[in-house]
Amino acid sequence: MGLSREQTGDILTLLLAGGRGERLRPLTERRAKPAVPFGSVYRIIDFTLSNCVNSFFRRIYVLTQYESVSLNRHIRQVWGMLSPELGEFVDIVPPQQRLPNRWYLGTADAVFQNLYILQQERPRWVLLVGGDHIYKMDYALLLEEHIRCGADASIVCIDVPLEEAGKFGVMTVDDRQRIVEFREKPEDPTPMSDSNGRCLASMGIYLFNTDVLVRALVRDAKSPNTTHDFGHDVIPHLIRERTVCAYNIKTEGQPGNGYWRDVGTLDSYWQANMDLIARHAEFDLYDENWPMRSGMGHRPPAKICVSTEGTMGRFEQSLLAPGVVVSGGQVQRSIIGPRVEIHNDSQVDECVVMGGCHIGKRVRLRRAIIEESTTIPDGLEIGFDLDRDRERFMVTEGGVVVVPSRAPL
Repeated sequence: MGLSREQTGDILTLLLAGGRGERLRPLTERRAKPAVPFGSVYRIIDFTLSNCVNSFFRRIYVLTQYESVSLNRHIRQVWGMLSPELGEFVDIVPPQQRLPNRWYLGTADAVFQNLYILQQERPRWVLLVGGDHIYKMDYALLLEEHIRCGADASIVCIDVPLEEAGKFGVMTVDDRQRIVEFREKPEDPTPMSDSNGRCLASMGIYLFNTDVLVRALVRDAKSPNTTHDFGHDVIPHLIRERTVCAYNIKTEGQPGNGYWRDVGTLDSYWQANMDLIARHAEFDLYDENWPMRSGMGHRPPAKICVSTEGTMGRFEQSLLAPGVVVSGGQVQRSIIGPRVEIHNDSQVDECVVMGGCHIGKRVRLRRAIIEESTTIPDGLEIGFDLDRDRERFMVTEGGVVVVPSRAPL
């Protein structure tokens, strides 16, 4: 069908970026989860915002709340390239506390407290997205299908194994893809009729007709028995009286080949970074037809050189950001952020090293996440004796050592 620019101008995007990110601590001690560095040169929120811009959904409000200073700075510096003259913007909306002394109580409450935005902008449709997932999606194709099906609301979904369903909202659909049942984190999920042990899981991406959304949120706000959450409360109620359809991210024409990762835990965050270094990575950062934007600015190229001791620096199957200098060190299967220095005879293997870190001489790092601006002193070993590492750092269930910038070293 194809959408006109006028139609994409009739949609407003609300990006929910106010979560605490408790399971990503200590990386979220001083920053919101969407602002956590990812993939060498990005922040997690860059993937959702890139999808919006590439889809020509360029009227975007980012609803923030906790530890939002670095997130606000990043959005201003990187995403100010849209044209206000064309009605394009990415605007930051901190909590207005329009209800007395109340922070956001849930995802639905966050939108309800900002209904005045919808009154001002008067969009025909509202897209609700989060800023904490790694994926590619053309939202314009979602809107096309939403219009074609005559839906009041659409939920983007992905099929997952039944054993993983307890982490998601799970839906059952009829032969027209209309959702007939929706349960949040069920213990006994309903499998898809044509699948082998898989079910349809919500990705937390919702498209609403604006009038339908407003009525649903007002009713939820007045309800005495609600958690003010879309998955727990708003969606299950809506499917009983409205046309709510499922849209699978694996639908033909979508740019990401169905890749989607929730990076809400330290292990999933580390693994999603490692996914990027495969020879033929499922998530293609080099697709010029669907670019992922970041804020690298004018940094010099990465440099691999011989150290003063004569040791040749080298790297294998890794991502190196601009400004990296590997002087006599060895980098294998790792993600290295901007302005990182790795010195003579040091080894970095299966690590995520964020920007501004200084890795001294004869350092050995394995399966570790090193937070921004951390200095690793000469001779230190991390990731080889996990019992010893636990005395100083956090070690995840998957055996990844997390070194915060303020850790005693």
